[in-house]
Amino acid sequence: MEELGGISRLDSATIGAVTQPSSAGHNPPDLEKRLNAIFSRYYGEKGELLSLLQVVQDEFGFLPLEAMLAAARFLHVPESKVYGVATFYNQFRFTPPGRHPVRVCMGTACHMAGGQLVLEAAERTLDIKVGGLTPDGEFGLERVACVGCCAIAPVMVVGETVQPRMTPFRVEEVFAARKAQTGQTPKQE
Repeated sequence: MEELGGISRLDSATIGAVTQPSSAGHNPPDLEKRLNAIFSRYYGEKGELLSLLQVVQDEFGFLPLEAMLAAARFLHVPESKVYGVATFYNQFRFTPPGRHPVRVCMGTACHMAGGQLVLEAAERTLDIKVGGLTPDGEFGLERVACVGCCAIAPVMVVGETVQPRMTPFRVEEVFAARKAQTGQTPKQE
């Protein structure tokens, strides 16, 4: 790291070539440059860890391993501390989100109205598990606590579009319609 105006800046060695299987091949473009811009807003103090991780995730959509390692060096804390904080809070992701995040609500109303069946149908239809990303990067599947649409439960949100009163069959319809719009063939069971 080099000191620039009293603020530590990253160099290529800080970023390194270390990758983890879940983020391999998912290094965001201009990682070093974008991290430097983020780090320039901080003093490099341990108490900034949570805020720093939130800003990194806002920038990249997830926490790349390289960014977590760089944050540990910048804040002068063990890598295990960064990992511990990042895994403690469920707001953090470790894989890139899909271009169209799919969030299946599992709040009380949605759960009681069949949310688990909707989630399982989404996993089958997209051929991924919760936390996964479709091979084309189009969709990422998430299980969320509540989206605040209890009156129209169960709910699935695709991108920014709320899909009300979902059933497993409706899940298939939603994705068949989206794939038809893009010219892709829906997965056949």
